Amino acid sequence: MAVTSTNLIQGPATMFIAAFGSTEPVSISVAPAAPFTDVGGTMDGIALTVADEYQVLGVDQIIYEMGRIRSGRQVMAKTNLAEPTLVNLAHAINNTAPSTNVLEGDDGVGAFIPVYKSLIIDGIAPGGFRRRITLRKCLQIDAVETSYKKDGQTLFPVNFAIHWVSSSIKPFKIEDATA
Repeated sequence: MAVTSTNLIQGPATMFIAAFGSTEPVSISVAPAAPFTDVGGTMDGIALTVADEYQVLGVDQIIYEMGRIRSGRQVMAKTNLAEPTLVNLAHAINNTAPSTNVLEGDDGVGAFIPVYKSLIIDGIAPGGFRRRITLRKCLQIDAVETSYKKDGQTLFPVNFAIHWVSSSIKPFKIEDATA
């Protein structure tokens, strides 16, 4: 197989966030606009993980596994939000957005209902073009621990799990620009 050097990619990506069901940009050639907002800087990249689960098919008469069938899929987007604003903290803890400069914890019956988000990750595709990853129904599921240290940056770690939307709307889309 021949190597195509322009297929090699490296570099940062930008993450945008909006409420679940927000209108997506119509073209990959333009940056996402309102209601999507840029979360700002991230640290240690943005990792997209697709983990499939398989069940083994077998029979008593043969010692080998006969095959497998996919029984589940977990898709995750993980990063560290490097700008520890109250808005980013609200995203990290699945909380109602802050009003001005105050963030108060959700409580009551409404706190039990998760507030899903939509994410767009714009990175680099082969050829130096844009790769856009659209994650349509996400929920941050990891514990958020942050610290203030004299020798370390304050970050909000986030791990967004992607969920099924509907039979007509796929949970995610990955698109590469060609020009």
